[in-house]
Amino acid sequence: MTRVVVTGVGMVTPLGLDTQSTWEALLAGRSGADRVSLFDVEPFPTTIACEVKGFDPSGFMNPKEIRQSDRYIRFAMSAALEAVEKSGLEVTPANRDNVATIIGSGYGGIGTIQDAVETLGARGPGRVSPFLMPMMVTEMGASKVSIALGARGPAYSVTSSCCSGSDSIGAAADLIRRGDAAVALAGGAEATITPIAFAGFSQAGALSTKRNDDPARASRPFDADRDGFVMGEGACVLVLEDLDHAQARGATVIAELAGYASTADAYHITHPAENGEGAVRAMRRALDKAGLSPGEIDYINAHGTSTPINDREETRAIKTVFGEAAYAVPVSSTKSMHGHLLGAGGALEAAICALAVADNHIPPTINLENADPDCDLDYTPGQARSGPVMSALSNTFGFGGHNTSIIFRAFED
Repeated sequence: MTRVVVTGVGMVTPLGLDTQSTWEALLAGRSGADRVSLFDVEPFPTTIACEVKGFDPSGFMNPKEIRQSDRYIRFAMSAALEAVEKSGLEVTPANRDNVATIIGSGYGGIGTIQDAVETLGARGPGRVSPFLMPMMVTEMGASKVSIALGARGPAYSVTSSCCSGSDSIGAAADLIRRGDAAVALAGGAEATITPIAFAGFSQAGALSTKRNDDPARASRPFDADRDGFVMGEGACVLVLEDLDHAQARGATVIAELAGYASTADAYHITHPAENGEGAVRAMRRALDKAGLSPGEIDYINAHGTSTPINDREETRAIKTVFGEAAYAVPVSSTKSMHGHLLGAGGALEAAICALAVADNHIPPTINLENADPDCDLDYTPGQARSGPVMSALSNTFGFGGHNTSIIFRAFED
């Protein structure tokens, strides 16, 4: 069977504009949350988010390209270019037909849509940008990266709510395994810190409102006082390769993608199935595909949104799959630091698992101060831990009943 490995990682996150700075911030337990600066947030019940600060796309896009690209596309471009650089990959006429680009997004150019609707109402249809449609669609991040690199393999977006980024990684790995690509740039991008997204999630009761005056402590997964998630934004892209291809060009392998599985609850548009039944099936399938037992997992990066229902049901699901081993495996939710990146979150958290394996460090869950009796696992509170981390599992769940689990393990030739 074809083995799929990670040879490059690129990130743009609320914790840093590249992978190294993000990883260092995660291990240091820093929060990226602050008062929203991207729009006037005063009328909203939630006034905080994890924004990407100091981002300047002018180093890799010209002014015209910037004007014709939504913020989420710019994030995708930056993360993809870093991933390619770190991997040492060169897209050439000799290999470009075998390089795929699969970058997911849950909401695409939602900021562009809002601006266009406001322009339409205030100034009429003649003032709406002719680039509106390509700027707003969820697949344009993948297309722009494909064009920039000259990668002519499959290029598309997977959209499955908050699982979009992780399902894009899984889809890319499947492409490689069936021989439709030798290399794939895979991940997710999102830029939803906008008035319309804030209004929608606020009305759904999903966002934290208790700690507007203390943003760094608002995202508190598994804590008894959690009251909702803190929205984030950014992008993460991995370079995945057929192992033979990676070794032939002398690439450094970060980790091996050992197992991937996706399931549907077929239950409710926003609430997870009772006892996390869909999540249970996803984790079990991923373990089976990886050829690992629950006791062989050294770290779980939880979906851990800081919402009352998710954290409780995910904890139950982990207990169901892992049994007594559930109390021995370290779990953490890095959303406590970078917030919920929605369609990009699964990609970022999958990459964090790959880095945990490569670096033998486990990032913490910050703000876990008051134990919830329903959440009684080892959530790595407060401080990072050193390994060894031979294998790591990433969970991602999303509106519509989506469940995705991805497992990375240390590479052994």
